[in-house]
Amino acid sequence: VGEAASDILRRMPEQFDLVQVQKRYPTMYEESMNTVLVQELTRFNSLTRVIVATLKDIQKAIQGLLLMSSDLEQVFLSIFNGKTPAMWLANSYPSLKPLGGYTNDLIERLKFFQAWIDNGIPVTFWLSGIYFTQA
Repeated sequence: VGEAASDILRRMPEQFDLVQVQKRYPTMYEESMNTVLVQELTRFNSLTRVIVATLKDIQKAIQGLLLMSSDLEQVFLSIFNGKTPAMWLANSYPSLKPLGGYTNDLIERLKFFQAWIDNGIPVTFWLSGIYFTQA
């Protein structure tokens, strides 16, 4: 579990800088996708914050530096069994994937949005990669 936590943490990018994104992609009537971008990044920042915090806490608990709460124990057992923790799914887009598939999918979604930030509005959109597709 400790190795899995370290691997996921290593692959997780930094939080999106929403202030910089809003400066580069301001809310405008002419370009409504800027609003979608900021909303999506806000949701993904919340999700990655939960994931990173629980993984760091698990690492501390494994080392004996932190008491493992019942919620943290559920995350630990889910990772041990290769399942996506319910605590993550409660803050996540809908997914039925096991832990490995979920993690890979999340990283790809984050890369999609980072490419959008870096390269401008994409020509085509990965609709199923959007957190809240109704936006």
